[in-house]
Amino acid sequence: MSTIGEGIQFPPVNKGQPSSTTTGKAIVAIALESSNLKAAEAVRRERQWRKQYPVHFRALVESGIRSPKAAINIAKSGLAEACKQFVFIRNRQQYALPEAMRTFQTPAFKTIELHGAGSPVVAEWVVPYRGEMLYGDRLRQQIGLWERDGIVEPSHADALRRVLDHPEWLDLSDRTMVLFGAASEAGPLTWLAQWRANIVAIDLPNPVVWEKIVKTIQRGNAKLFFPVPIDTEDKLSTKVSDLVKIAGANLLTQTPEIATWLKGFDQPLDLAAIAYLDGERHVRVSMAMDAVMSEVSRAKSDSSLMYMLTPTDIYAINAETANEARDRFGKRPFVRRVLTDAIHVALLKNFFVPNTDALIRSENGKSYGVADCLVIEQGPNYALAKRLQQWRATLARHEGQRVCLNVAPSTMTHSVIKNPILKSAFDGADLFQVEAFEPATTNAIMAAIWVHDLRCVESAANPANPLDHPLELISESANHGGLWRVPYLARSALPFSAVYGWVKEKARL
Repeated sequence: MSTIGEGIQFPPVNKGQPSSTTTGKAIVAIALESSNLKAAEAVRRERQWRKQYPVHFRALVESGIRSPKAAINIAKSGLAEACKQFVFIRNRQQYALPEAMRTFQTPAFKTIELHGAGSPVVAEWVVPYRGEMLYGDRLRQQIGLWERDGIVEPSHADALRRVLDHPEWLDLSDRTMVLFGAASEAGPLTWLAQWRANIVAIDLPNPVVWEKIVKTIQRGNAKLFFPVPIDTEDKLSTKVSDLVKIAGANLLTQTPEIATWLKGFDQPLDLAAIAYLDGERHVRVSMAMDAVMSEVSRAKSDSSLMYMLTPTDIYAINAETANEARDRFGKRPFVRRVLTDAIHVALLKNFFVPNTDALIRSENGKSYGVADCLVIEQGPNYALAKRLQQWRATLARHEGQRVCLNVAPSTMTHSVIKNPILKSAFDGADLFQVEAFEPATTNAIMAAIWVHDLRCVESAANPANPLDHPLELISESANHGGLWRVPYLARSALPFSAVYGWVKEKARL
């Protein structure tokens, strides 16, 4: 038996030890095998996975573009292989993940309910932005500026304007919204707490985390439901200082029990996969959320799914957006064109690679571009974790489930700014007409987009609205901060953005 820890783990492959590289390659290869055997074999032969993984993730997107059926088959195959690969360890016994979800269904949690003590009035939607609090006409004006400057897709701007037009949508007293990673810095908790939502919070047993969650709820008008161990005394203190000591559940080690607990709720659930962990743990927590959400969805077919994607990934985009990136390359100011072209030639064409790839024709008769904004520094585990979420989202919608899948802007969260290169790159992003948002801005925008997708009959989240291609679910209503329109391959310009950001930061000191 291997020495790997409890809960969801990468399978032991090398002298009983797990390898995220071996597992990641296997999942991507099997996903590609359904539509592109040559690309699948290239993955298996790859010896520099941590440097070359963008090539293979791009192959996933390009292969999926070529036909709607291929995109669905890639998602099915990739998810099936992931479920086959990952194991669940309990009491030093190894189980296949699906087997563990069936085996450990004994209830482990009971539910605590708390009510907010704030104003019962649903708060007006306000967006904190660069020192201002934007609302009403001023917010509508800013949405128009983001759209004009290519920071957001037109469909994203339209969705935000619909929320402004329908303030009644913000009363969420009829929704029960499950937040995996409820205290997430970029998550919607603060806004849901002011919009009368029924919030089911799942986060690690950590008094500091739960104090933040409970106090957020107390200031608002929402209802909070959270798990405590089932063997807790029946007479519980209602003091926050006592409750936060026993609250919480571990997605990685208590995965089956969390699913059992959620299935005990009578009402339909809106399930939001927003938990994040560093490194290979991000893949494992994505698998945990997927296992729970899939189990709950089977038991509650009227549940919806929500995911927030990163703009620093590779996506199929509409032809208009792709063509604008190509046009921007051709229309660069003279001085910038001379400088960037000289750097491109002098440094072995590794920098300022032109974003001028040809469109890819799909079997549906439409052409699509590829927005390759993947940042190598984030690593293959991060890319795989987000790909698993994309696959589940596109497959679930294809099978008739409401799925809110939106690209959120690059956000200056702690997990980003603790990496000095990424922090400097986002600080200098305006050099290439890209915008990175503060967490409070992203919180407000993405909370509103979730409301839109749940309320608006015409939204792409609604499976009753046909899409020409499954991958259009991702390009619809995206807020990429301008990355999809950069005239260069994003990672080939990143070092210069980082230098520019570093200089700006030093100039402020």
